[in-house]
Amino acid sequence: MQLRYSFRLYPNGPQRSALARAFGCARVVYNDALRTREDARAAGLPFVSSAVLSTAVTAAKSTPQRAWLAEVSAVVLQQSLRGLDTAYRNFFDGLKGKRPRMGAPRFKSRKDSRHTVRFTANARWKITPGGDLSLPKIGDVRVKWSRALPSAPSTVTVVKDASGRYFASFVVETDPEILPAMDNVVGIDLGLTHFAVLSDGTKIDSPRFLRRAEKKLKRAQRDLSRKAKGSANRVKARIKVARAHARTADARREFHHRLSTKIIRENQSVAVEDLAVKGLARTRMAKSVHDAGWSAFVTMLEYKAAKFGRTFHRIARFEPTSQVCSVCGVKDGPKPLGIRVWTCTACGAVLDRDINAAVNVAKAAGLAVTACRARVRPGRVPAQRGEAGTHRDGQMAVVGIPSL
Repeated sequence: MQLRYSFRLYPNGPQRSALARAFGCARVVYNDALRTREDARAAGLPFVSSAVLSTAVTAAKSTPQRAWLAEVSAVVLQQSLRGLDTAYRNFFDGLKGKRPRMGAPRFKSRKDSRHTVRFTANARWKITPGGDLSLPKIGDVRVKWSRALPSAPSTVTVVKDASGRYFASFVVETDPEILPAMDNVVGIDLGLTHFAVLSDGTKIDSPRFLRRAEKKLKRAQRDLSRKAKGSANRVKARIKVARAHARTADARREFHHRLSTKIIRENQSVAVEDLAVKGLARTRMAKSVHDAGWSAFVTMLEYKAAKFGRTFHRIARFEPTSQVCSVCGVKDGPKPLGIRVWTCTACGAVLDRDINAAVNVAKAAGLAVTACRARVRPGRVPAQRGEAGTHRDGQMAVVGIPSL
């Protein structure tokens, strides 16, 4: 399986200038190719192939208007065309129903918050004995290695984010690390009050990283709004806002990684519900939904399950997990979000809404879990006639116990 590893880069002044030049050239090639295809579509001509676009890029280097394209690696320009092909392929697959729909390729801007260039093996990039990343026509860039790569990488993508940080993203081919088999299985109910509730009764509080950083973010955003447009101070203020958001995103990602790894290592099978995140993000709870980051967490669970030899289940979003009693299986109907504990009208069990839903998620995935954790306390169940006893002469005689 292929995995991606990212490490922080620390380019010096000349290297940052060279990277900016590479970002710009890749963007221009992408936009030129997109414009060529859009003009052909408007004129009713056939779809322009990648081979024609590649030849046009090579010819453009000999013209005065595009002579500066020769200042960067040719692989960067060709990979920019591959990125455009991928964007078109994803767009057409969405129209055919092969994947979720997405918009048509759009033109890139130098004001975009994220810039990337990709180097393949043909570019002859390498990792030096001293641990630097040697990139063609850029130089040896210092890397902060947080771990060792499991195998030799095939490609490297240099990324510059909105806060001005640089990262090297490596794609490596690895073998699954099969963990010892276990008997534990778990269902997960994701929410806002508690980020995750497990079918074994464990409740994990929501860190609410964005809510906790709102005061600092508000102050930085207010300072940005006061700066004159086009000024150097506005650029500094924008970077300050972007770094505050980056710190929040990094903390959330770290929380997701730690929790997903813990769940995968401790359970043989994991089941989650397929949530309609896009629909929830259009409600008044949008900020809290985005702050939780459910989609990123579920994606981590899925690829880590494949990596460590675990089983991952995703049940349908229309499964009535909050309406069915996990003890007797009777559907009791929908309930308002304010009801956190409810009593089953069939068996009398008093159930915690979230734990009951987590147990039902696991059962819907075919996992054998116990519903004992879903019960908050035993409800009042009428005694059977044979156990109630009878009154005789003002005394209680219990059936089944002989008199002395």
